[in-house]
Amino acid sequence: MELNSNYGNHTNVESPDLASKHSSHTPTDSKPKYVLHSEKDTYDFTAQRCVEKPTNALESMGHLIKGCLGGGILGIHEAYMKCGLWTSLVVTIIFGFYIGYCVHLLVSSAQTLYQRLHIPHMSYPDVAEAALEVGPFVRLRKYSKWFRYTVDFVICLDLFGACCVYQIIIAKTIQQVVNTDTELEDLSYLRLYVLSLLVPILLLCMIRTLKYLAPFTLIADVFIVTCVVATIVYSQQTAPKISEVPAWKDVIGFFEFCGIVTFSMEGVGVSLPIENNMKNPKQFPMVLCAGMTVVVSFLILVGFFGYWGFGEKSISPVTLNFPSEVFPTILKVLMAIMIFVTFALNFWAPFNLVWHYVSKKHNPKRYWIWERIYRATFIVIITALAIAFPNIGNLMGLLGAFCLSNIGFIFPAVIELLVVWETPGLGKYKWRLWKNVFVILIGIFLFVAGTYSNAKGLILNL
Repeated sequence: MELNSNYGNHTNVESPDLASKHSSHTPTDSKPKYVLHSEKDTYDFTAQRCVEKPTNALESMGHLIKGCLGGGILGIHEAYMKCGLWTSLVVTIIFGFYIGYCVHLLVSSAQTLYQRLHIPHMSYPDVAEAALEVGPFVRLRKYSKWFRYTVDFVICLDLFGACCVYQIIIAKTIQQVVNTDTELEDLSYLRLYVLSLLVPILLLCMIRTLKYLAPFTLIADVFIVTCVVATIVYSQQTAPKISEVPAWKDVIGFFEFCGIVTFSMEGVGVSLPIENNMKNPKQFPMVLCAGMTVVVSFLILVGFFGYWGFGEKSISPVTLNFPSEVFPTILKVLMAIMIFVTFALNFWAPFNLVWHYVSKKHNPKRYWIWERIYRATFIVIITALAIAFPNIGNLMGLLGAFCLSNIGFIFPAVIELLVVWETPGLGKYKWRLWKNVFVILIGIFLFVAGTYSNAKGLILNL
């Protein structure tokens, strides 16, 4: 999952008037942050946006693909190994539809709120807070800030956890290239390589502007595509008969797979920033459909061919299964360098979300030193977690199950229920209610089962 700098963007918007229909819902002891306008008012949120360089549908699709495909694709073959070849193939496609639909729920709910609140754009935390604050349940409105804080917390946990994954990928690549005689399963050596990255990553993440780092994301995308092609080519050199590859493993492996595949293709964090920057936001469903098709196709190619070709001894990242020849070795080194450089980009988004809150506790004149202290602190924590839990597969699975089940599945369904409860209503036989309850229950099931199985795997592999 590639991370986007607008993931945790905060917007403070207030409207001057309140629709009479909901005037009785307004708390008397505090000024509302979001207020409703009459449903008869015409408001074109697209015309009100001041985007310097809006993106067309094709450019937006490219951003969505880039936002969904990140380091997670390098470990998807291990997920296939845990679950079984053909089961994983089918479930990957199902998850592609499920994740895409939940992203659609979030964006369509956001666009409805733009219209009702006369706000041109909002971030994910904004949408969560606004949906509860102006929602139909009066007694719950006082918790709207906490809903926002929960979304912010889970986002930070997910993105900082992804940084742990990237640090382990870099360390494992260096370990194989530098010392081919060392067993890659030897976690004590791997932990030393992770520790050796502390100072270089610490210095890299002191860069506070994105303009020096953003060009590297395009190069990283080129290497990811190259890795997809290389996986297909090199896997076929050692692939057994496809009938010999297990189609199904066991239940624990299935839930571990669900967490990893969710981590590898979840794009809910980049969806609203992309929609906010589109020239024609109404085209987002088309962009989402096309983009997720590409994302799912890439994951299937790496997962299916990676497990088929490299078998039960395959390791993550997938590049470490390539033969020890000149070109594969160069590709491994370049991929490690690209992930290292883009680590700062991945760190930038969650840190700025945290800094939005903690900076208020310090004197603005001392921001320059306090920001660096916080940056260093978080890098040390990330490195410590990577040293403690250097298992890429289970770490990705835990992040996918614990974090993305919430922000990717449960929260979008809750938000849509809040938005549609009164207008247009729950529909005949309350079908909108039962539909979202079904989405929420699947999310909760994946959250509980996936978190348990992957956390158990992390602990057992210490």
